[in-house]
Amino acid sequence: MNININKPQIEEHETINIRAELEKYLIHWKWFVLGMIVSLALAFLYLRYSTPKFTASSKIMIKDNKKSGISAELEAFKDLGIVGAGSSNNPDNEIEILKSRKILRKVVKKLNLNVKYISEGRVKNSEIYNKTPVLFNLSDSLFFSKNSKSFSFSVLIKNENQFDIFDIEGNLIKENLNFDEKFNLTLQHYSNTFNLESISLLKTPFFNNEYVNNKIIINIYSDNLIIDGLINSVAIAPINKNSSVLKLSLQSSVLQKAEDVLDELVHQYNLDAKNDKSEVSRKTVEFINERLDNVGGELAIVDDNVKNFKKKNRVTDIQSEAQLVLETSTLNKQKLIDANIQLSIVKSLKEELSKSEDILPVNLGLQDPNVARYISDYNQLLSKKRRLLKSAGEKNSIIVEIQENINSIRKSLENSLENQQRSIQLNVNNLVSEANRFNSKISSIPSKEREFLDIARQQEIIAGLYTYLLKKKEETAISLAVTVPNAKIIDKAYGSGVPVSPKKRIIFLGALVLGLIIPFIIIYLRDLLDTKVHTKKDIQDLTSVPFIGDIPHSETKEKIVVGTDARSSAAEAFRLVRTNLDFMLTGNEKSNQGKTIFITSTTSGEGKSFISINLSATLALSGKKVILVGMDLRAPKVTEYLNIPERKGITNYITNNDISIDSLKFRVPELKDLDIIASGVIPPNPAELLMSPRIDELFETLRNDYDYVLVDTAPVNLVTDTLLISKYADVFLYVSRANYLDKRLLAVPDTLYRENKLPNMAIILNDTDMKRGYGYGYGYGYGYGYGNIQEENNKPWYKKLFS
Repeated sequence: MNININKPQIEEHETINIRAELEKYLIHWKWFVLGMIVSLALAFLYLRYSTPKFTASSKIMIKDNKKSGISAELEAFKDLGIVGAGSSNNPDNEIEILKSRKILRKVVKKLNLNVKYISEGRVKNSEIYNKTPVLFNLSDSLFFSKNSKSFSFSVLIKNENQFDIFDIEGNLIKENLNFDEKFNLTLQHYSNTFNLESISLLKTPFFNNEYVNNKIIINIYSDNLIIDGLINSVAIAPINKNSSVLKLSLQSSVLQKAEDVLDELVHQYNLDAKNDKSEVSRKTVEFINERLDNVGGELAIVDDNVKNFKKKNRVTDIQSEAQLVLETSTLNKQKLIDANIQLSIVKSLKEELSKSEDILPVNLGLQDPNVARYISDYNQLLSKKRRLLKSAGEKNSIIVEIQENINSIRKSLENSLENQQRSIQLNVNNLVSEANRFNSKISSIPSKEREFLDIARQQEIIAGLYTYLLKKKEETAISLAVTVPNAKIIDKAYGSGVPVSPKKRIIFLGALVLGLIIPFIIIYLRDLLDTKVHTKKDIQDLTSVPFIGDIPHSETKEKIVVGTDARSSAAEAFRLVRTNLDFMLTGNEKSNQGKTIFITSTTSGEGKSFISINLSATLALSGKKVILVGMDLRAPKVTEYLNIPERKGITNYITNNDISIDSLKFRVPELKDLDIIASGVIPPNPAELLMSPRIDELFETLRNDYDYVLVDTAPVNLVTDTLLISKYADVFLYVSRANYLDKRLLAVPDTLYRENKLPNMAIILNDTDMKRGYGYGYGYGYGYGYGNIQEENNKPWYKKLFS
């Protein structure tokens, strides 16, 4: 019965052992620590010597003209309807104006941005802005070609009065020059030559002795190069979609420089807008003055026409005089009516008076009071006569006297009526004549009024236009005097002083991550490209062969690591293999005979002989009779490992029938309880020798004489020797060496196992790295004094921490 110790089950879908994966990397913790230290050190040096970048920002509000519909300068003419809707200040348009080359060129000229002063340091250079000790007086006529956009030279300040000039390569060009003194300079900058004439270097109030014997690098740039840089670096954007507030920001290594550029940019933008507005106002004033001259001349001509018309027609105000004529004509008509009424009454009284003696009507409204008095007296006398005639005759003296009085009054009344009739008739005639005159005057009024209205209308239009132009002239003059900026400054340029680049936290964090990632990648790639077998897990992943144990790498140079007092991890590993062998050999059909344990490997150099010798010694220490037989006839290693000379062995036994088994046995002092038979001389035909009947006799004898027979055989991947004698084995221990055997060669033992060519086969992993246990560990030497201390010292730090 074969017991498979630690037999793995190969499945298509394996769960990942996270701890094992982590330990693959944690075992190299020193790499990660070193990586973090190096990356943090590099990050510190980078931050120490890199030039920090600062950000300054400002906010402005673009004033909008949408409410008025026209620009402020043309506001004076909006009531004329001659100007359309003005162009409202679209933020996108204003952004393009702010970043226009015209505005930026003014900023460059104002701040002298095309000249940069740099203080030369031992490690890094730093720009000097606004406090430069020297000022380069450059001619405006300096010409930059398309291929040359900058040049540089350096100034060495020798003392308070003199300086030397060096080119970009450090060659001396001019020496012992005086400050404020003009000189000529020819510079060769790469393939371009610059001839500077009548230039000078001036000292500024910031000059002090600290700059003596120090170099100041002066870089001269073309305006277009600086403008291109500003176009790319100045960021302008509205704070939101519906806002006319713009945020301007700029990054620079000098915070004050960034703030000055933004402030000057806004100033030049407003100045340009004010100049545009002032230009419109000036043009407006010129236009109004020109129109005033023309309209004034036209108004003078019209005023003369009005004067001549009134003088000719003898009128001052046609409308008023026409009203007066109409009123007078109406009054005259009323008088004429009244006069005709009076005339009619008078005529009626005359007729009534001529017909008979009768009572006359009174209160007729006649204008002559005598007529009314005569009528009253006449009516009284007539009434008195009629009353007396009732009692007396017509010859009565009283009646005769009354009749005489009546006749007299009648006569007087007739005369008065006649006179009044003539008077009224004359008045009527006059009123009729006056009415005719008024009618003639009224009929002539429309034509005169029409003529005057034409003249007056022309006068009114021209006079109104003249007055309007005078008013607008004053309004435009006021607008010209109080032209306001186009942008309202909400926040002046300001920077916090905290560098935005490089960001220390991000750099250190990135360096920390990089220090972890690089070792991780190196380890990962190394493991990915590594085709060697290292651990038990590799064996289990790639084969279905049972795993019986692993032997750690021996820290000593001794070939025999097993002894009575040995407590090393290797010795304990062999004891564990011995225990596992007992399980594998339990239930063997030949239990009354010794057990044969064959030891083989894939290739040479895997420690097959080392395993054979030490496993034999381990079995011998348990009190069993053990013999080690070297049957690797092609490359015998047992005697070499034991440092003994070549001697007779299996080859001699097979080829010479006179040689007995006992004569081949020997022992070494290190292994007193272990019998050994060497391989013997190397034969020319080892495969044929192993097929000899003497082999059966050999194993039959050894099985009867010993409890364990260990056989060191040849590698199975190189020759067929081992397969020829595999039938004599109770157990096959297949040795694979860690960090040596290619994983692809594990297909050899796996095939042999699946095809059952090697009976009761198990793999033993040799020379494993204790520090690379990946969670399996060994623990050999626990409680055994020095071995335990040595094992503890060899533990990884994380295992020590949690042990």
